[in-house]
Amino acid sequence: MSDVLSIEAIQSALIEIRGQQVLLDSDVAKTYGVETKRVNEAVRNNPNKFPDGYILKLTRGEFFSLRSKFSTANLTKSRYLPTAFPEKGLYMLATILKSPQAVQATLLIIEAFAKLRQITCHLQQIPDTQNPHIRKSLAQRSGDLLTELIADNLHPDESESVLELNLAVLKFKLTVKP
Repeated sequence: MSDVLSIEAIQSALIEIRGQQVLLDSDVAKTYGVETKRVNEAVRNNPNKFPDGYILKLTRGEFFSLRSKFSTANLTKSRYLPTAFPEKGLYMLATILKSPQAVQATLLIIEAFAKLRQITCHLQQIPDTQNPHIRKSLAQRSGDLLTELIADNLHPDESESVLELNLAVLKFKLTVKP
């Protein structure tokens, strides 16, 4: 893991399992600067801190679906089914793993999830809002949050970087020039 953590790196590692945004144990370990076995060891040694819903044990079907979507070395080399951590499981894990990098990672994870919740809330309100000024304001705030999640971590080289998202109620285009 590099010395610099970013919301973008955490955001890109988030995947959806069973309708929840989660980080796989290998991504948590990478983010926290520890080995994957240490993450799973922390869970195993503190079962009272991880009740139902705080961790997800992937099924073989979910695992093979992930392997087909992501051809990452971690997934293809693993002998065990990965564990996935939703937001509340990550917070609980942060109470156990207390290295400086784990603290920094936890803060970034909290920020990433908070911004995702705000974006989701704004986007859900837009179709139900009759006032065009309020609708525009919600779309603008959603765009601003997306920019915070993405733009602060774009480092264009000599070429132009363009990110365009087309959602049902919002079109977002970001161009970064060197």
